[in-house]
Amino acid sequence: MREIVLDTETTGLDPLAGHRVVELGCIELVNLVATGKTFHAYFNPEMIMPAGAQDVHGLSDEFLADKPRFGERAEEFLAFIGDAQLVIHNAQFDLGFLNAELARVGKARLVNAYVDTVSMARKKFPGQRASLDSLCERFGVDNSGRTKHGALLDSELLAEVYLELSGGRQRDLGLAPELAAQVVTGVALAAAATIRPPRPHAPTSTEIAAHLAFLGQLSDPLWLKADG
Repeated sequence: MREIVLDTETTGLDPLAGHRVVELGCIELVNLVATGKTFHAYFNPEMIMPAGAQDVHGLSDEFLADKPRFGERAEEFLAFIGDAQLVIHNAQFDLGFLNAELARVGKARLVNAYVDTVSMARKKFPGQRASLDSLCERFGVDNSGRTKHGALLDSELLAEVYLELSGGRQRDLGLAPELAAQVVTGVALAAAATIRPPRPHAPTSTEIAAHLAFLGQLSDPLWLKADG
C-alpha cells in the first residue's frame, strides 16, 4: 500500500483570503515503511510574508524571493503523489491550501483518499492534546530539531507518529534474526543428538514363559467360559 505523508507551510490561515503555500514536503511510505523517496519545495508566494507566519516557520521574503512559483512545480508534485492515499495532520487545512494553489494554475482538485492524523489521535486518545508536538511526546518521537515548523521535517515526524497511531512498531520483529538463529541452532542440536532405537514390540521368550506360568495359576478363567 503506497501512502504519501505531507505537510505545508503557508503565509496565513485562510486560502480564500489569498494566503499562499510557501513550503511543501512529502514522504513516500509503502506498507508503512519509508522508502526514502521525497518531494520538497519552497515557493515564492508573490506576497509579503506576514510577521506572524514568519515567526512560525522562519521563511522570510528574502529567502523566498528566488524560489519558483507553485505552478512551476505543480506537475512534479502531482506526479509524485499519484493516486496514493495521503496522510496529513489536520487534513482540511493542507488540502484547502493545495486545492487553492492548484485552482490558480488551472489544475483539478485533489481526489486522493486521505487519512487525518488529528482525527485518528482524537479517536484513540479522546480529550487529550492532538498537536504534532504532543503526539511526538506521547510516542517518544524525537522532535528536538523542531525549533520552527518545516514541511519536510514535520512530514518525517508525522510519518513516525502515523506508524504509532496505526498500531505501533512491531518491535518484536527486531528480534527475528536472533529468534531464527535460536531455531536453527535447536534444529541442528536435535539432528545431532543420539537417537535411541525404538523398543521392540514383540515379546521375548522369557516374557512368554512368564506369561504362561501366570496363566497356569488362574482357576476357571473367564475367557474359557466365553469360548464355551
